[in-house]
Formats: sequence, structure tokens, C-alpha cells
Amino acid sequence: MLVVDLSARAVHDQPIAQETLAAWLGGRGLGDHLMADRITLDPFDEEMPLLFSVGPLCGTAAPTSSRMSVVSRSPLTGTIFDSSVGGHLPLKLKQAGYDSVMIIGKASSPVYLAITDDAAEIRDAAHLWGKGTGETISALEKDGEVACIGPAGERLALISNIMIGTGNSVGRGGMGAVMGSKNLKAIVVKGSKKPSIADEGMFKKAYDDVLRLLKASPVVMGELGLAEYGTAALVDIVDERRMTPTENFRKTYFPAAHAYSGPSLRKLYGSKKEGCAICPIQCKKVTSCGRPMPEFETLSHFGALNGNDDPESIVKANLLCNNLGLDTISTASTIAAYGESRGRFLGPDEILEMVRKIAYREGDGDKLAEGSKRYCESISHPEFSMTVKGLELPAYDPRGSYGMALAYGTSNRGACHLRAYPISQEILRKPVATDRFSFDGKARLIKVCEDTNAVIDSLAVCKFAFLGASVEEYAQLLAAATGREYTGQELLKIGERIIERERQYNSMNGFSEKDDLLPERFFTDAGSSGEGIDVPAIDKKRYQEEMEKYYRIRRQ
Repeated sequence: MLVVDLSARAVHDQPIAQETLAAWLGGRGLGDHLMADRITLDPFDEEMPLLFSVGPLCGTAAPTSSRMSVVSRSPLTGTIFDSSVGGHLPLKLKQAGYDSVMIIGKASSPVYLAITDDAAEIRDAAHLWGKGTGETISALEKDGEVACIGPAGERLALISNIMIGTGNSVGRGGMGAVMGSKNLKAIVVKGSKKPSIADEGMFKKAYDDVLRLLKASPVVMGELGLAEYGTAALVDIVDERRMTPTENFRKTYFPAAHAYSGPSLRKLYGSKKEGCAICPIQCKKVTSCGRPMPEFETLSHFGALNGNDDPESIVKANLLCNNLGLDTISTASTIAAYGESRGRFLGPDEILEMVRKIAYREGDGDKLAEGSKRYCESISHPEFSMTVKGLELPAYDPRGSYGMALAYGTSNRGACHLRAYPISQEILRKPVATDRFSFDGKARLIKVCEDTNAVIDSLAVCKFAFLGASVEEYAQLLAAATGREYTGQELLKIGERIIERERQYNSMNGFSEKDDLLPERFFTDAGSSGEGIDVPAIDKKRYQEEMEKYYRIRRQ
């Protein structure tokens, strides 16, 4: 681990015990473990760590393994927070010789961190402060892969992100504000070393198994799947099931959603495949002229959630958020709450101007930069904020997926689709594995899914790989890479331990089961029924009963 103390302007290496890596793997689990002594600190305390941790498969040929988790305490939610991100920087960090970077302290003036093989240097960044992420990356990319914040992070906007290159973001929870509070503008990484593999033959067999399963998955590699259209492939799927969050979750169907679906965007802008290092899926899509295209959540929230059917404004909003350093999900959701509070949702040009105002904290943008919960409380209308634990809901309306309804509530970082992702069982698999309008059996499903995703985030591989492969195949990759025996069940036990640690951390910071409720709107207002699909309001009593069952399962 590289330890960086910005206050002292000092860096040093610190070994990580093999027992620690065996118990927590890497990525999210390792980051959680390293937070133990400081989890109750204020997120902007100088001693609050900001951790960048790769997984044990990073640097190998394991599919989708160029990922890392960024871990700290969120200034937006107050919860323990991790955000998984890919690109090329995680691979270069591992090749530089580091499994984790812990950044503490606060520089007296803007700086950036340059990391090379087994070395690091803190450099002046006064000339970069105030610049967008695009210009910052252009100035530094000759020295390696770049992670940086934009003006939003510099101004401590609680919905600011960290950009990894121009197309990958540490999006949620205000990690950009944590970085900005330390006067850290950027991190640049260049590495050249290659980790060794304990058993090359076993690794090759496990690799072939994973690749075969990915190619066989219609969701991952099919002609209408992620490899072809990226996550924009989900736009039509979700809308057809009448679970598209529309007009700040007042409705669940948006007739114009197809205007920004995967096929529609390809016709409008062309499409080229890009993706993370060591990834056969290549789900990132860029226009024919190289502009990064929005992901599903961004498309849906700058689209339907704001009643906006103009695809060009959605593409521009995504680029603007990336350059200014804003989380697209929370930004779009906060703008939607603002629109409902005023009795009129913003038009396409107004949305773009509000994004800019949020990043620079100008006018109404100053309050919106604090996120929808704080904004709506400030105007005495907390009911307009669609959040759990202060984190804005993503683009799956819980009235259309009861597993997701539970997952939003139980998620340790606040409303999040990626802690459990029951959508893969309720929507994407054919035949569908479970009734999406029933809570029966969902408590145990969410528990298993949460444990599994904690493993995935700690191996620091992509969740999309698990729409084809399973924990068992990745356990074989891990065993071959490390020379230490692992089974899928052993990995799930590690995942369970990670979830328990996170719940303990949140309890230490005042969170309890009362914070696991959805916004009241979902229990009182029906969704947009039609075309043979009935979307009733969620039965609050059944929701609470299934939550109690979840708690009992966790306590066993």
C-alpha cells in the first residue's frame, strides 16, 4: 500500500499482511477494512482516508479485472461508501506495484499525485485548479492514466464525482468532494510490472471457462446485448416493463424513451466500441467522432425522470457532468426534484444551464449541489426527494421490481441498484427466475445477491461478467492466480463478512433500520399501468415484513 499524507507532503510504502488480503480480498473489502479506525470522522476531516484499491486479479488476464474501488465516508449520505470503477488506471496502479493507495491529510495548496513503479511524488497543481476534467487530463496524460476532479469537486459539491479518464467515473456519494477537500486535483499513474501467476495451466482453464460463458450469454454478448449497445440496451427493456422512473418518480412509463434507446442513439451518432483494459465485453460506446455516450442511468434520468425527450441534450448533459465532475444520477435526480417543487420540469437548455450552475454553486445551483435531500428539506418539501439514506434512487422504479425495492432499502451506501442487482433475476434472465411483483423469497435473494456483489467488488471485477459467469469460475481464477485454494462458498462467506462490517460502520454513525425505508410515494402512489401490466403502489406492510425477514437472516 502507498500511504500519502498531503498535510506532511510525504509518501511511504506500507506492507499489507497476507492474512488481511486473504480475509478481505481487495477492492471494496480491503478498503472497508482499512477504514476501521477512522469511520466515525467527518467526511471532510483531514484524517479521513480516501482509498483506491484494486483486486487480486488485477494485472492478470482475468476478464474484466481492470477495476478498483474508491472507499471513504460519503459527505452526501454519511454512510461508509465505495464506488467501483474501471478503465485503464486500475491496471496501471497494479503494474506500478500497488494494491491500494491511502490518501490522508490536506495539502496547503492544490497538488496532484504522480505514481510510477514503486514510487510516488506530490506535485504542484495550481495551474490545473479550476479547469475541467477534460483539460486536466489533456495536461497530464503524457505521464500516465489520470484520475481527477472538476470544478464541482473543488467547490465540495456533495454530488461531485472523480473521473477516471474521460469516460469512467467514481460517480456516487460525493467522492469528488472528499478529494477536493484535500486540495488534491488529480492522480497520474504509470506502471510497467507484471504480477506472477501461481498456476498458469489452471489459470488458462478457468479463463477459458469464463470466456465461454460470457460468449454464450445473450445479455452480455448477444446481438441486442451490452457488447453491442452498452447499457443503453436497457432503455427499451425497462420501459416495456413499465418501470421507467418518470417525472421524478410520479410515473413509471415514458412514451418517448425509445428516442434515446441503444438503437436510436446508434442511428443518430454512430457507435464505436471502447471499454476497460482486459475486458472482452467492451460495453462503453462512443460516437463516431469520439464523444463518450451516456450510460443507461444517465439516459433515463436526464430523459424520462425530467420529462425530457431530447437525446442531444442528454448527450450534452452527460459530457457536461463528466467535464465539470458531477455524478449524473444524483445531478439529474436533484434537478427533477427541483422541477417538481416548482411545478414545472426544466426544458433541455435549462437542464444544461442548471448542471453548470450546480458545478459552480451559482444561484439555485448552490443548494442543489448539496443533493436532493438537503435541497428539499431546505424548501420544506422533503417528500420530493427520492432518496434512501440521502442517496438518490437510480433508474429502476421499485414499483416494477420488488426485489429492487428491498435492495434500495438494505443497501449500505444508500439507494443503489448495484449492491444486489436483483434485476438480473427479475427482468433479464429468460425464463424469468422470480415474480417481480411479489416479495415472497426476496429477503433471502437480496441477502445472497448482496454477499455476491460484495465479493465481485472486492475481487474488483465487472458485475456484467456475472450475467454469464459465476463466483465459482472466478474462485478458480483467484486460486490459480494466488496459489491459495478458494471455493465459491468461501468467497460468499467473505462477502457476508464485508456486508456485516459495513452495517456495523453505519450503526456506529447513527444509522438504524428506520433508515431502510423507501420514500413514502412508492407506498401511496401507483405506477403507470397499461398494455396488460398492472403497476400498483407497494404494500408497505409486506415491504416491512420482508425487511424484518432480511434482518433475521442477517442475524443468523
